[in-house]
Amino acid sequence: MNSTPPVIRLTNLARSFEQGGVRIDVLRGVNLEIAPGEIVALLGPSGSGKSTLLQAVGLLEGGFSGKIELAGNDASQLDSAGRTTLRRDHLGFVYQFHHLLPDFTAQENVVLPQLLVDVKRTDAVERARELLGALGLEHRLDHRPSQLSGGEQQRVAVARALANRPQLVLADEPTGNLDEATSERVLDQFLELVRGQGSAALVATHNERLASRMDRVVRLHEGRID
Repeated sequence: MNSTPPVIRLTNLARSFEQGGVRIDVLRGVNLEIAPGEIVALLGPSGSGKSTLLQAVGLLEGGFSGKIELAGNDASQLDSAGRTTLRRDHLGFVYQFHHLLPDFTAQENVVLPQLLVDVKRTDAVERARELLGALGLEHRLDHRPSQLSGGEQQRVAVARALANRPQLVLADEPTGNLDEATSERVLDQFLELVRGQGSAALVATHNERLASRMDRVVRLHEGRID
């Protein structure tokens, strides 16, 4: 039996909203564990609560009940500053929309998150060049997002998410805005880099074919993991 503790453990996680005086239960007691280095696909149709679950795991919103343990830390016992530190030190994020800083180059977008955790600038630049090169962007280092294609922008976003070697990468429909051929290339590169550095990942998608490329598939149905 593997005694290594999970990088993330969700216990009875729930989230409800009030809309027009009606209570809507989006998450209804989600239980999930992800082992270090494991890449898990979170499969479900649009509106199934995938993004809400990722926001919970990413410690981006409050209002959740249940327990979230990240890297051995119980997030429910932390204040806002503690959750911010936990998120900064252990998580990386890739969104459907790249959310790059428009006034900074591709390289600068990957350097900046490293500076926030006190990586030396020279080391941060070297890491950025390494990642962007692995993603086929060595000739686009000094280009701003507006000068890049959609696929190139998303690859910069992947590099940014992996820059600090997070224990867990959260990806929300990371290729949802790309055409099929570009989507395949970006996913291939994403999986190769995540596996290469030993990070775990939780990847939300509605695409069965892409989900099948992961180590494990879990399905979100009526607010629960099947």
